[in-house]
Amino acid sequence: MSEHELLLSDFDYDLPEDRIAQFPLKDRAASRLLHVMPEALADYHFTDIVDLLRPDDLLVMNNTKVIKARLLGKKETGGAVELLMERITGEFTAVSMARASKSPKAGTYLIFENEAGDTARVLVTGREGEFFTLEFEAPVLDVLQDFGKVPLPPYIEHAADKDDESRYQTVYAQTPGAVAAPTAGLHFTDEVIERLHQKGIQTVFVTLHVGAGTFQPVRVEKLSEHVMHSEWYTISEETARAVNEAKAAGRRVVSVGTTSLRALESAAVEKGFIAAGARDTRLFIKPGYEFKIIDALITNFHLPKSTLLMLASALAGKERIDSAYRYAVEKHYRFFSYGDAMLLEKKPE
Repeated sequence: MSEHELLLSDFDYDLPEDRIAQFPLKDRAASRLLHVMPEALADYHFTDIVDLLRPDDLLVMNNTKVIKARLLGKKETGGAVELLMERITGEFTAVSMARASKSPKAGTYLIFENEAGDTARVLVTGREGEFFTLEFEAPVLDVLQDFGKVPLPPYIEHAADKDDESRYQTVYAQTPGAVAAPTAGLHFTDEVIERLHQKGIQTVFVTLHVGAGTFQPVRVEKLSEHVMHSEWYTISEETARAVNEAKAAGRRVVSVGTTSLRALESAAVEKGFIAAGARDTRLFIKPGYEFKIIDALITNFHLPKSTLLMLASALAGKERIDSAYRYAVEKHYRFFSYGDAMLLEKKPE
């Protein structure tokens, strides 16, 4: 399937609503795991990941931390407004989506109040396409912590509560900035990570802050016309060295989640070699893409017609992913952010 023939409708599938996980399991690692190999599918539990990975694999995780990026308040004129941060651009500035009966104009103050009765004011300074530029009177992260709510995906129907604040976060989250969790990492516990290390599996981290654009649907039928939303990532010298050494030695690089994968592939200077540094990426991975770094992927099940489903199809093969998703629906796997996981092996080149 050549690039110009790729259509959005090619990546649709039927999913009964009761397959969408609304709440996390009590035990993170109790999720099911579907192993998607070039010639077969196999059912496991997530704790089996330790046995499925090879002792010399390099596991790359995204240590971004979800911020309380949703703010509910009102305009100076009294109209209700809801903000969803896209990106923090400075200590006192951010870019955000806004939902209101009338879009707030530059110069408008937005007012937010928390349960303690404290208030915070945010100034709308301008607009860039669908996003609004904002200026806070206190550090952005402080305001979000005191006044914000965890931004659960739109397909999760309950309002975010205290449990979500801890469960919609990986156990290794470290760098605040994401408005959505890198959900493949939600299955890992400290115990599972320790068992991986005992087996000799090396783990390293990248940081990619997942933006609100991840929730936006693809709005064109021809995928050649789609422009990916921009996301910021950083890769340390230590991680780059570990990845390059693994590739040079013929070891597998296994990505935990599509965000880690996009960061590594975006940083690839050539096949088998990445550069450290911080930059933005709009990399759109779809069938036909030639992977330069990644050999396998741990991921959740993705929405129909999503760029993440296209990425998975590029790695494992579209027919293999189509069959895996049909199988997962039939076998009552749990889908999306709080759902079950897959281990995708890269299709042979």
